[in-house]
Amino acid sequence: VLELGELIKKKQITSEELTGIFLKRLRRYNPVLESVVTYTEDLAYQQAKEADKLLSQGVHLGPLHGIPYGLKDIISVPLYKTTWVSTTFKNQVLNIDAWVYKRNPWNIEEFSTGSSAGPAACTSAGMIPFAIGSETAGSITYPASRCGVTTLRPTFGSVGRTGVMSLSESLLGPFCRNAADCAVILDAIRGKDPDDLSSGDIPFGDPFSVDITKLTVGYLDDADMEVVHVLESKGIKVVPFKLNYTVDSVQGILNFTMDVDMLAHFDEWQRSGKDDDYEAQDQWPVELRRARVVSAVDYLQAQRARGKLIQEVKENFNIDAFIGNATDWERVCVGNLVGLPVIVVPTGFKNIPNPPPTGTRRRTTVNTGIYAPPNHDHIALALAMAYQSATNHHKQRPPIDDLGPNGTIPNPPTVPIPPRRLHM
Repeated sequence: VLELGELIKKKQITSEELTGIFLKRLRRYNPVLESVVTYTEDLAYQQAKEADKLLSQGVHLGPLHGIPYGLKDIISVPLYKTTWVSTTFKNQVLNIDAWVYKRNPWNIEEFSTGSSAGPAACTSAGMIPFAIGSETAGSITYPASRCGVTTLRPTFGSVGRTGVMSLSESLLGPFCRNAADCAVILDAIRGKDPDDLSSGDIPFGDPFSVDITKLTVGYLDDADMEVVHVLESKGIKVVPFKLNYTVDSVQGILNFTMDVDMLAHFDEWQRSGKDDDYEAQDQWPVELRRARVVSAVDYLQAQRARGKLIQEVKENFNIDAFIGNATDWERVCVGNLVGLPVIVVPTGFKNIPNPPPTGTRRRTTVNTGIYAPPNHDHIALALAMAYQSATNHHKQRPPIDDLGPNGTIPNPPTVPIPPRRLHM
């Protein structure tokens, strides 16, 4: 993103030309990746022309000036459909300005995993420079891990959620090529949203000026030791670490509160008796009905347990950051309940099982999560940038040119993969 921004600033390419390039890539590869629901082509070109006009007048708005991007299909764009990836809402148009304004490209036989699969897949495939996704329970971290992109799940409350279908305490974050891009984009989208009481003017330190040699970083039992050694070679003190807390059933607390909050969001729809319209009949109607019988006392007890967890994790955070497997489910639950920022970085590849005898470039990506205390996103970003300055995993590109729209898709998944809408 920063490189593209420099090209626009120096007038080596126009925003309109750049938008056209990415629209062509979207239309070329989406038949294979199935990542896009709605193209906002007219809006994209309109905004690009406005950006070019400003630049011709000597006005440059910053590193994201004229850069096209994608949005997950739960973020409203006025005059365009926001379907929430559901046939029930396939014609829904929300004329609300959102505040934040699945297949796997590395292995077409794998899912991209999670409701932000579209933003992750499109960013990985180079169909867009960056995208915005959301997470309530792993929907940022899991797709990024699968698709081999760099992503940031920021401190809860950093980014406003007006115009977003937020189930429970959802967070918004960017999918990018590298950590530096994540830093720039977070700085652009963060801030107090007057219509979202959970957001605030949370301080954001400069990740580009952090003296990493003064940091102490813990590594968990499941940490990738290659990452540990790279950070240590950068002059960072690394120590073994364990995240201690006494709260039982962290996963249960997240599921419990998420079910109730989801029912509050879809209460009118669920009361209307239109349960047959839900695509996942074995899941959503059951969860909503289950949530309706939860008592106020039980819900408050779950929230108290969450408060205790937040306090214990903060007290135990006696280091500057820690690293570990970003897809560990218990850790995903803790991170979402506490609001911990984490940046997920690609750290390598594994060969796919049972490759075809003729060979293949398809692989499974490996990742690491770098976690920081709440309101210390800049520390995680600085460490990720340090790691990526010494490695090139984030520079690898998936073999999607081997599988264009006219190519043969080997053993496509038999389970339908819901697409995601991305806009430029």
